Amino acid sequence: MKKAALKVFITSAIAFPLIAGGALPSIGKDSHSSIASAETQIKVENGMTQPVFSLDDAIVERVFVETATDSDRDGKLDRVRADIIRPKETEEGLKVPVIYEMSPYRSGIKGVPVYDVDTELNTVPRKGKDKGEKGKPQANLPGYYDDYFVPRGYAVVLAESVGTGLSDGCPTTGDEHEILGTRAVIDWLNGRTKAFNAEGQEIKADWTTGNVGMTGVSYNGTLPNAVAATGVEGLKTIVPIAAISSWYDYYRSNGAVIAPGGYQGEDADNMAEAILTRKNPEACSNVIKELTEGQDRETGDYNEFWSKRDYTKDADQVKASVFIVHGLNDWNVKTKHFSDWWQALGENDVPRKMWLHQGGHSSPYSFRRDVWLPTLNKWFDYWLYDIKNDVMDEPMVDIQREDKTWHTEASWPAKGTSGAKLHFKPASDGGGSLELQPVPNKNKKNQHFVDDAAIKAEELALNPDSAFANRLVYLTPSLENDIRMSGTPEVQIRASIDRKTANLTALLVKYGEGKPEIVTRGWMDPQNLHSEDRSTGLTPNREYTFTWDMQPDDYVFKKGDRLGVVVLSSDYNYTIRPKAGAKITIDPERSHILLPVQGGVKAFK
Repeated sequence: MKKAALKVFITSAIAFPLIAGGALPSIGKDSHSSIASAETQIKVENGMTQPVFSLDDAIVERVFVETATDSDRDGKLDRVRADIIRPKETEEGLKVPVIYEMSPYRSGIKGVPVYDVDTELNTVPRKGKDKGEKGKPQANLPGYYDDYFVPRGYAVVLAESVGTGLSDGCPTTGDEHEILGTRAVIDWLNGRTKAFNAEGQEIKADWTTGNVGMTGVSYNGTLPNAVAATGVEGLKTIVPIAAISSWYDYYRSNGAVIAPGGYQGEDADNMAEAILTRKNPEACSNVIKELTEGQDRETGDYNEFWSKRDYTKDADQVKASVFIVHGLNDWNVKTKHFSDWWQALGENDVPRKMWLHQGGHSSPYSFRRDVWLPTLNKWFDYWLYDIKNDVMDEPMVDIQREDKTWHTEASWPAKGTSGAKLHFKPASDGGGSLELQPVPNKNKKNQHFVDDAAIKAEELALNPDSAFANRLVYLTPSLENDIRMSGTPEVQIRASIDRKTANLTALLVKYGEGKPEIVTRGWMDPQNLHSEDRSTGLTPNREYTFTWDMQPDDYVFKKGDRLGVVVLSSDYNYTIRPKAGAKITIDPERSHILLPVQGGVKAFK
């Protein structure tokens, strides 16, 4: 089967043969020597493979790869559908590496019921309850892999996750069944498992070097993280874009049940239902029920269910290099995912690179194509073809600032970043200021606000100098110089709640010209005051210390801006929305925010 596409015409170039599986010689980035050409060859210029193979003549085939899992429990190993596009020269002895994307979305997404979030919060018994150990991201990724990379001497494999489309099995929202289903394709490409065509004939991948690079956006980028954390042989690199690193942090936050941005009421079970597009979906009814039980929406605690879907804890198994891409304004797959994954990889000396941009849940292909494609080209060439270009000599991090200009960093968070603690100082009319030094509160001046989940956070952030019954605002003076925050802010409040539980939310807001801008935010179930894996029953009107993180960010507050911390209860777009009325009383003297700031405390002086 041939793929129709525009023909690519190439002029003079340096050609390097890859004959019948022969190894590619080491190529210096400034090399101008030529190796004897043959009919099957790649071409390298400026450290990058060039388009020399015809996309019109590319071989397209479909196989069904045998996995090592039986996720639908029918007594047979699941098989996953994989479509392959490769240069026709692979039939003549050329062996090529593979760019591979696994997706649960190829056969669409079903509309399924989600949870009602206009409901009361769950409370736990006073003695507490130990639940054990510790995104529906949709992405319309442009189909450029085959158009761009097949002419450059790559095969592209586009596969369909377990329980979706023509693949067997059941979706399980990121656990070992989906991981094994994804890994099976890499195993087949390296001769460790079998694949068959539609007629049942075994098909071998004798056209590949076995070197595999995975990529994708959202769920399609999450599966590369998951498989890399198994240490599978043959996976040389991954490029996760807007990808989940722990499913707990997609649907929960510090014990609170939290929605992905734009998908209130979604959880792990109805995510699986939405992508369950295989024939006879009723075969997965028990699997879906087990997801509902395991996700423990009642307490929101981190448990064994979530541990199986947490890839950061297995970062020590990663053998592939990692090129992370994430939007600093992504509220679907929130920024904690890239931050925690980046840190875990660094702690295990994994070769890595990162782009952080000002977009949301998106790929750089949509807004920086002219730089993205050559960078991706060089990255895959380096790790899959062993072409010695300069991609690993470049700065480790590219970051886009608020004015859309791009800058480079040696790593992330930014060099010279340390914590600056800003203490709450109460004002007589509610709210108050943020101070570098603790403020004595000899008369124990408490402040309170009342929950009303129907009021959106964007409204509660307005008019910071005015009293508002449903929030408290603490502000810095106008900044005397630019201040760069880089990392994860943390809020700590000493507070009591007049009932057994409530939501806790904090916003970090920039006040300056124009409308206030919510830079980042964070949430907590106060019953998880000790840890995210254990809920503890609270005594109404008793004071506790509550500490929780906000979503990581990299943001420059400009001279003249004011930083504001807005403390509220329910966050309309993200948290459960109970009936109004919960009263939260804060002791400002023992409350603060810890900001990761370049220059630390000195930046504010």
